[in-house]
Amino acid sequence: MSKKQIGFLHPGAMGISLAVSAQNSGHEAYWVSEGRSRETIERAAEHNLIELKTLEELCDKCSVIISVCPPHAATDLAEQVLKHSFEGIYVDANAISPQRAKDIGDLMDQAGVAYVDGGIIGGPAWKASSTWLYLSGSNAEEVVSCFTEGPLETEIMGDEIGRASALKMCFAANSKGTTALLCGIVAAAEEMGVRKELEKQWSRYDPKFAKETLARVSRVTAKAWRFSGEMKEIASTFEAAGLPDGFHLAAYEIYDRISKFKGDESPPPVEEVLEALLNPDKPK
Repeated sequence: MSKKQIGFLHPGAMGISLAVSAQNSGHEAYWVSEGRSRETIERAAEHNLIELKTLEELCDKCSVIISVCPPHAATDLAEQVLKHSFEGIYVDANAISPQRAKDIGDLMDQAGVAYVDGGIIGGPAWKASSTWLYLSGSNAEEVVSCFTEGPLETEIMGDEIGRASALKMCFAANSKGTTALLCGIVAAAEEMGVRKELEKQWSRYDPKFAKETLARVSRVTAKAWRFSGEMKEIASTFEAAGLPDGFHLAAYEIYDRISKFKGDESPPPVEEVLEALLNPDKPK
């Protein structure tokens, strides 16, 4: 197996774990330090990623680029890469709708860049059989070769661009959509003064459910800023499939209301989360 130079845009919590899987598989992992936060710089240094100062350098150095960024930034990041005449394989592993994946694929195709659609299911890939990178596109096999030694798992879904993103959207529609729904339910019960009674009734069916739900409502605040954009992508996916998009648009608003907790070192008390949900205009 030949050693590849793989660029990761950007090594956040998820991206850094993919980079480590690439290193485990005998490849070199690169990143761009220009404009990145102190936390990202420290994370990349801790895991021995090779620093390049600019995106132009990365596009010149790497034969594969893996894009892992917030959904709203996916198209812009792809366009930035194209401005630097990248000629390798571009993998969009972001939580975007199948149509956006196809649109980005069209941009890459017009520029002569090989494109692979990716969808990540699971948290950061630090242990085996916990995180899957689904891939679709004619160059998917070459991307699989970047991660042969894991712990990231990979699975190819064929040549059709958009299939990997479609699976990601459908999976997250349940996992993250349900969490948003629970946030709304608990907040509504709090507002109407029946939260204790609701928790009591939940406990009659499952003694752990109420406690686990409140913990879930608190924990999701750490990623709500990212999940909000994902809900819009899911809504767009549902609309394209001929289904109502309203539920996930509401989930977008739920996550947007609690996105103010981004950066907190520990999950806030559930009462603070409910306050943010019920009074979105009130400063944190």
